[in-house]
Amino acid sequence: MSRPLHRGISGLRISGNSRDLWESQKKYKPGKEDLERTRSSDHSYLAFKLPFSLLFSDNTTPSKYSVNENGFACDTFNTGTARSRHKLAWLLLRFSLVLIIILALTGSFWWTISISSLSRGQIVHNYRRLQEQLVSDLWDIGELSLGSSRLKEMEFCSEESENYVPCFNVSEHLALGSPDTSESDRHCDRGSTQSCLVLPPVNYKIPLRWPTGRDVIWVSNVKITAQEVLSSGSLTKRMMMLDEEQISFRSASLMFDGVEDYSHQIAEMIGLRNESNFIQAGIRTILDIGCGYGSFGAHLFSKQLLTMCIANYEASGSQVQLTLERGLPAMIGSFTSKQLPYPSLSFDMLHCSRCGIDWDKKDGIYLIEADRVLKPGGYFVWTSPITNARNKENQKRWNFFQDFAESLCWEMLSQQDETVVWKKTSKRNCYSSRKSGSGPSLCSRRHDIECPYYRPLEACIAGTHSRRWIPVEERTWPSRSHLNNNEIAIYGLHPEEFMEDADNWKAAATNYWSLLSPLIFSDHPKRPGEEDPSPPYNMLRNVLDMNAHLGGFNSALLEAGKSVWVMNVVPTNGPNHLPLILDRGFVGVLHDWCEAFPTYPRTYDLVHMQGLLSLETGQRRRCTSLDIFIEIDRLLRPEGWVIIRDTVPLIESARTLTTRFKWEARVVDIDSNSDERLLICQKPFLKKQAN
Repeated sequence: MSRPLHRGISGLRISGNSRDLWESQKKYKPGKEDLERTRSSDHSYLAFKLPFSLLFSDNTTPSKYSVNENGFACDTFNTGTARSRHKLAWLLLRFSLVLIIILALTGSFWWTISISSLSRGQIVHNYRRLQEQLVSDLWDIGELSLGSSRLKEMEFCSEESENYVPCFNVSEHLALGSPDTSESDRHCDRGSTQSCLVLPPVNYKIPLRWPTGRDVIWVSNVKITAQEVLSSGSLTKRMMMLDEEQISFRSASLMFDGVEDYSHQIAEMIGLRNESNFIQAGIRTILDIGCGYGSFGAHLFSKQLLTMCIANYEASGSQVQLTLERGLPAMIGSFTSKQLPYPSLSFDMLHCSRCGIDWDKKDGIYLIEADRVLKPGGYFVWTSPITNARNKENQKRWNFFQDFAESLCWEMLSQQDETVVWKKTSKRNCYSSRKSGSGPSLCSRRHDIECPYYRPLEACIAGTHSRRWIPVEERTWPSRSHLNNNEIAIYGLHPEEFMEDADNWKAAATNYWSLLSPLIFSDHPKRPGEEDPSPPYNMLRNVLDMNAHLGGFNSALLEAGKSVWVMNVVPTNGPNHLPLILDRGFVGVLHDWCEAFPTYPRTYDLVHMQGLLSLETGQRRRCTSLDIFIEIDRLLRPEGWVIIRDTVPLIESARTLTTRFKWEARVVDIDSNSDERLLICQKPFLKKQAN
């Protein structure tokens, strides 16, 4: 049974007038993308030109509004055929135009009368808002008169693209003809993305709610066959059970005693009682390399540990795709030839269980990269048959690994069966005490950078010059998410700036959830046989923050008790706060939003974007807003949500684009004095049409 759609939303109001916030008629901003340049021209020019063009134009008809069962206003653009309806519509348009102009002039008159009682700043602000409102209203009427010709919907991609990942197209890579090129390499050239909408597979089903969805997923949602499940060889891959429609993940296996015992073994090797004490040892974030299907991270999540899975691109049977389908952090990442898009000193532990990395190849450069992203005092866990080598070849590889790890100032803590644990030094003077010519040299300050966005692998030890060189034991969870003044200064911030950002996000996160919760916690979309869930059992689990700033949105959601995880993305063309975000105990990555994000389609439940459109439009444009929206649609699950916060003109432009994607959308006022707006969207569940 549906619950009331209205809930308390402090500081927010839905634009338009009605008795109910959720059933209010919305002022839609229909399509006008080819008129965007005109919007940036002088407002007074529009205010005079548009009314006359409307009064004397006679070849279009207005649109109609309707409100569907979700409380969303739907734009339906129909062309009238009856002459009487045509005349009546034009009379209403002309009457509305005259009324708006009269109201605008009246407002200007009263503004002039009250000029003596207002400050100069208030006068300028109020006049600007009045002028923008007038132009916006006139623009609405003008756009309605243009009809559906401006609202051409996006075409759908072919069936072969339902699991397409731009920048990892194997056939394109092979066409390059380079002997060093492999399918796991990333190549983001211009034109590598598709300008179409990726449809889900024919039998796609909405994922089960968390936490049930962590242990059971639909076979039809991922590109894997029964044979691939049965023939998979790693520890976590074998912890699966396959039936006709579902894949279930279990904690026990004939191959090992299970993930729980495995993680307990690692804790004992570190010197801890069990994995529940990882937090006390300073371990919060783990990079799981070649993670199987995420079972190691799924188990540790209950211990307040956050595990990021990275694995090579796979055309089928993808580790990353299945891990994300389970509601766990994952992204495509490779040690092939480029640095990972994380700054130095990013993770408390690196884990590799039969991950397929040949650590002894290329003179140990992959181990150097592992050392780069590992924090001082962090742990490297490796499970491999090579550690129990019997033949000469494997024994030679194992000896190389041990010697090279020692040259990196790693200390072997323990070895049990095939599992070995090393601890990275927390003392910088260890490197100077090495024998002359022993091991890799230290990177210079010029090469030791915090923005390694797919740069070539470096053969030197990085991070030793960083002010962030702090042993993991000194920054434990959850206190590390709340930095003190001295820690804040490391990142070039003022304490007041950090605290203000945190307070703003606490209020924003509450308001966002209030906007979504009437639908999340109701029977929409209705599923037969399901009851309304109670918090935190909800439809949201994977959250993508496209412009994460200081990680405040992530922190606010955790403090509010939401059972979500956030992929904090820091755009490469903005301020780089990713080191701060990672040091707070969150997960994130650097990314250029003019390129495709390294993940499979349909992997996020909520996409959040604050200020990204302003960031992109304020610089030399290499891509358009349409390109960014196409990528959002690819990443978003059917019935997933998008929250965009930006300036009024950019929100209006974005609202226009949503009609091309068939998203349901509404504009929300933040408060009466703000120059920003919210755009709340939901992606529909579009099924493939029968041939």
